[in-house]
Amino acid sequence: MKQSGNTILVTGGGSGIGEALAQRFHDLGNTVIVAGRRRDALDRAIAGRPNMHAMTFDVESADSIQSFAEDLVAAHPGLNVLFNNAGIMRYEPLDEKRDLSDAEATITTNLLGTIRLINALIDHLVDQPDAAIVNVTSGLAFVPLVASPTYNATKAGLHSYTVAMRAALRGRVEVIELAPPAVQTELTPGQEANAMFLPLDAFADEVMTLFGQVPTPPEILVARVGFQRFAEREQRFDDTLAKLNGLAQ
Repeated sequence: MKQSGNTILVTGGGSGIGEALAQRFHDLGNTVIVAGRRRDALDRAIAGRPNMHAMTFDVESADSIQSFAEDLVAAHPGLNVLFNNAGIMRYEPLDEKRDLSDAEATITTNLLGTIRLINALIDHLVDQPDAAIVNVTSGLAFVPLVASPTYNATKAGLHSYTVAMRAALRGRVEVIELAPPAVQTELTPGQEANAMFLPLDAFADEVMTLFGQVPTPPEILVARVGFQRFAEREQRFDDTLAKLNGLAQ
């Protein structure tokens, strides 16, 4: 993925990882569009930054995604990079019957919404030079947190979907997976102040260094996420599962 001269859409770009990376890509000389539900957050993310733009859409609505994609391409016909970052994380008990609304919302936002947006933009992207799709998954795609089962499952599903996309689009669109570890953001209550988590700025700096490699790695993995990403390959999955969930408790 080239580092400058792109037109990049970052979903979930009004806060956290999306905002931090959108601003860093903008600093490299890219036109960046941040998108999400909350216009106030998006406006704060782009404040004082020429060639950063904000657009709202509802990632849970198929109709909203389609109309958003049409408006996006009309306003920014040079769009060549899609950065799928929007997501939610909910804690859910598995040892009792529960209301599944959190699980359903998580699947719709994290997995189905991403698939719908890719589908709405794919015909445009395959015709663009230097096109790329970046899907943000999670270390929890590889070793799950028991308290967030549906979130883990959506990220594991997106990992698999990304592998398939990479093969299907080889030579036409570069497909990259970014799998963060636990990062200090507002994804869950109190997460931004958790001293065990990687500070957001340190994470974003390391990610941008990895994106700067030539060629760009198919998986963007900061050092800390290797604990989860390579657990099965290194035959320490059960131990990692126990350690991860022990720390969470």
